[in-house]
Amino acid sequence: MVNIDKLYESVAAKGNVCVGLDTAADYVPPAERRKAASDAEAVLGFNKALIDATFDAAACYKVQIAYYEEMGIAGLSVYAKTLQYIREKGGLVIADIKRGDIADTATRYAKAHFAGEFEADFVTLSPYMGMDSIEPWLQYAGAGKGAFVLMRTSNKGMRDFEYLALPDNKRVYHKVGDKLSDLATVHFGKYGYGLFGAVVGCTEREEAAEIRANYGNLFFLIPGYGAQGGAADDAALLLRDGNGGVVNASRSILKAWSAGSVDESKADNTFAAEAARKAAVEMRDAILDAVKR
Repeated sequence: MVNIDKLYESVAAKGNVCVGLDTAADYVPPAERRKAASDAEAVLGFNKALIDATFDAAACYKVQIAYYEEMGIAGLSVYAKTLQYIREKGGLVIADIKRGDIADTATRYAKAHFAGEFEADFVTLSPYMGMDSIEPWLQYAGAGKGAFVLMRTSNKGMRDFEYLALPDNKRVYHKVGDKLSDLATVHFGKYGYGLFGAVVGCTEREEAAEIRANYGNLFFLIPGYGAQGGAADDAALLLRDGNGGVVNASRSILKAWSAGSVDESKADNTFAAEAARKAAVEMRDAILDAVKR
């Protein structure tokens, strides 16, 4: 079974939450950080605790590589171990690497992140060097691998390029969606979604219904929920019968343990994991309620 079908079924069983493990060392409870041999080891222990606690409430996990690269070789080891831990438990993982290069370089990136120590089920890609920067990743479509390509993101700067108007009354992000939709007619799963979906943020709701209607064969990775201002009602507009997308939240889950009045000297990974689970379940239920409305 291709990974996009596995993700569809995971959403059907667990809801739409994608837990973002964009884990900085200072997100770890101070007592756990002091106890660990290094910041990298503290992050790994924290990640494992949160994965275990949220596993039945998360459709998938997104691991942002930058948070691990900043810790050097030890951090990249933790990145690899985090991916491995999720996949060994039977979970699905998106490697948030946002690669975008052409020819032999893209081929090397694809091998690095679809095989070996950094193997993930999905990756994130930037399309702005053209479709020949996407094509080398497709050699792994036969193995069921997938990707989410930046289309209409959730950051303020998206309007610098993604919203530029084109002569045919479309915007740049529409052209990305059109290309991905065409690709989905060639590489698709049994539920009708292309193996390569799109990143579509939920912070700009006015185009959401149009985007969902126009790109019915694209599965969406939906950032912007929580700390960036997106809400359940916004995310629900980008879903299709409650499926067809996963909604990412990182800080609002990772840092849930530190919300409110907390005695940080007594907080540990168990406490943090319980808070993360509560946040993930509340998010899942809020999205499900919004879909029903």
